[in-house]
Amino acid sequence: MIRKNKLTNWYIVTGSPCSGITTTVKELEKRGYRVIYELARQFIDQELKKGRTLAEIRKNELKFQQKILQFKIKTEKKLPKKEIIFFDRGISDSIAYYKICGLEKDEILKKAVRNSSYKKVFLLDKLPYKKDYARIENDQTRLKLYKYLKEGYEKTKTPVVKVPIMSVEKRVKFILKNLSYDNQN
Repeated sequence: MIRKNKLTNWYIVTGSPCSGITTTVKELEKRGYRVIYELARQFIDQELKKGRTLAEIRKNELKFQQKILQFKIKTEKKLPKKEIIFFDRGISDSIAYYKICGLEKDEILKKAVRNSSYKKVFLLDKLPYKKDYARIENDQTRLKLYKYLKEGYEKTKTPVVKVPIMSVEKRVKFILKNLSYDNQN
């Protein structure tokens, strides 16, 4: 699933659930960077507001994953490729989630991954698990997701930088130190 080489100034911040992704992205936003928050959570929040339960939203996992993927594709099409943008998860994250569900043969996913492009992926080490209203993963699933996220982005030839556990300020400093500044004109 190697992606087409479409140059963007987009960066992914990802990891298994409870890795501090959103906290890290919020700190990047505070520092003036444009961020796109996790679209799966945005979709879940929209559906919960309509009165649906998490079980109803995730009843058909294939449909759920396809809706999230379509939401990601639609969102990315609207964004300027030259602008530095940090994403709380990217299109290629769907590779890992599809694989967890045994859905990796999806043609829409393959096309979306081929057409996506990111400068670099920052893969955060996992923190202790905290259950919340939208999470369904257990610790075993979190370990698999981490592995599949790393493998998925590596298959797309997107550079992956592992970000160790440290304070949010140090994580952000580490990420900013490891940006690619070429091809930004």
